[in-house]
Amino acid sequence: MAKGKKGGPKGKKITLKMAKNALKITPEGKRRLDLSNMGIDNVPKCLLKLTEVEELDLSRNQLKKIPDFIGQLTNVRWLDLHSNYIEQLPKNIGQLDALRHLNLCNNSINGLPADIGNMRSLQTLNLGMNRLTTLPPSMAALSNLKELGLFDNQLTAIPECIRVLPNLKKINTKRNPVAYAQGDAKVVKASEGLCLVREEDLCKLCLEKCKEERQRLKRKRLSNQSQKRNAFSGLITPNSVAQSNQEQWR
Repeated sequence: MAKGKKGGPKGKKITLKMAKNALKITPEGKRRLDLSNMGIDNVPKCLLKLTEVEELDLSRNQLKKIPDFIGQLTNVRWLDLHSNYIEQLPKNIGQLDALRHLNLCNNSINGLPADIGNMRSLQTLNLGMNRLTTLPPSMAALSNLKELGLFDNQLTAIPECIRVLPNLKKINTKRNPVAYAQGDAKVVKASEGLCLVREEDLCKLCLEKCKEERQRLKRKRLSNQSQKRNAFSGLITPNSVAQSNQEQWR
């Protein structure tokens, strides 16, 4: 179960009036509805009448299920659902194709719908502290994703779908049972600025092999540079051979 819950009475109902009173304007001018830490166990359907909401905070509640109508909140750009009891997401969440930031940290999610790949505007996605063992291949379509949190899950391998994300700059895979098979390690193709393997995740033998290979490549590079510098060492001038041949032709 999700950890660190603090909330009000269980099953608290949120009315439209309560939701309107909780609606605020952020310093950036965004309309933000903060319903966090309210002790609610159902996403209030009155949210459908608040079409102007751009940021929605439902974190630190007792939500176990996200309703299908979540897909109708198409104006929401920022959605925070962290620290609930959510086990699954509805496929309709993929209809939030304008959503940029999604926080699902500290839930009990054991799988993601393939439709999450339709959320092409996503820039940050926090899936940390869940029960994920894999990710759907459709996530390879999240071409705008820049930050991805996968810490404290049950991943035994780096998912293939995140290796091809062109704009991914930050990824956190700490505290997963990722296995690195000695002598059978597969190289992860990483985007620029993306590091998927840390030194502390490698065994002593593999780490030594990596260091030896790094030194070998460095020596080879220095050797190639030296050979290029000495290519014309026996010539008086770079054009001396050409000048000699020209005299013979004459």
